[in-house]
Amino acid sequence: MLKEIYADLHIHIGRTEKGRAVKITGSKNLTLKNILETATSRKGLDLIGIIDCHSPEVIEEMEQLIREGKAMELSDGGIRYEKTTLIPGSEIEIYDEHCHGPIHVLAYFSSIEKMREFSLWMSGLQKNIHLSSQRIYCDGRSLQHKVVELGGLFIPAHVFTPFKSLYGKGVKKSLREVFDPNLIDGIELGLSSDTNMVKGMSELASYTFVTNSDAHSLGKLAREYQKIRVAEANFEELKKALHQVEGRAIAANYGLNPLLGKYHETVCADCGEQIAEEGLTRCPYCGKEHLVKGVSKRIAELTDENFGEIERPPYIHQVPLDFIPGIGPKTITKLLDAFGTEMNILHKASLEELTAVIPEKLANSIHLARTGKLAITVGGGGVYGKIDAKES
Repeated sequence: MLKEIYADLHIHIGRTEKGRAVKITGSKNLTLKNILETATSRKGLDLIGIIDCHSPEVIEEMEQLIREGKAMELSDGGIRYEKTTLIPGSEIEIYDEHCHGPIHVLAYFSSIEKMREFSLWMSGLQKNIHLSSQRIYCDGRSLQHKVVELGGLFIPAHVFTPFKSLYGKGVKKSLREVFDPNLIDGIELGLSSDTNMVKGMSELASYTFVTNSDAHSLGKLAREYQKIRVAEANFEELKKALHQVEGRAIAANYGLNPLLGKYHETVCADCGEQIAEEGLTRCPYCGKEHLVKGVSKRIAELTDENFGEIERPPYIHQVPLDFIPGIGPKTITKLLDAFGTEMNILHKASLEELTAVIPEKLANSIHLARTGKLAITVGGGGVYGKIDAKES
């Protein structure tokens, strides 16, 4: 019997319990325990990928949870904590001798032991194994083969962002410049793109798309996520879903409208003005040469005009609760008390049920947010777009 679960597969750790930095730009309270507790009791996520599990202190913390009886390793892979399964993962930066990069990729493993083996292998190829998203001194294909050897999953991360991504500055034309295309298990779209934007890219046609938060704080968990059709929330079922085996699949992607992404449009990094004209090397407003090419422009360059569409699951534009104007901590607490988790609020509570708990105006804002109908201002150049509390 298959069921539908919610998954966010790209969550960072800011600090270990001992206070050691893992993701330097991550929140200090973004610890392993806090992520697990937030995911299971507040967000309602069934499956999460924490992508800094290669850090030795994080490995120790996962083992400690199991020794204390607070978590358990599953026979089909993953670590169960209450209602949530953790898939241990790692984010790695590639910058090869052919000047491809920097490119961020995600690797996931079925067990703590597999993650420990991967961490030990990487420690000889990185300057600091304790930190997140560190450069690895080997080529992309060598990294892929190690992940496959350990039975892991390999997914290029946020592939269209201008910095540290496959198509941003990573490659000129094709992922084959860096990777073995047969050893990729999925493609992470990133906050400034969605399925519809990249439907014309033929070399991505065979891959499943995932949509994740890249959370650097607890509040950002599940700002983007997916609904997955599986038998259970574990590693082997996730692998089947990515490869659409035995009815398993990504059923839907949920994410911000790409117009809100901070790299959606081309913007001058000096004066902040958006640049609509094509082919410029200097900003027409301030004359500087620091133009940040928007994701929308980069995708247009990579699109095959004559490529026909393939059928994919829906990509649903949705605004997280704490992004909605007027929805503050007190309102969210009321909603959680009434409906249990954010997934219940976003997917199960009717407008009438919401109105019974909070003012009608706020309930209507949530209804518009979860159907992608709130008005927005386009983002670009490293600045997120803005959400207005009115219908678009």
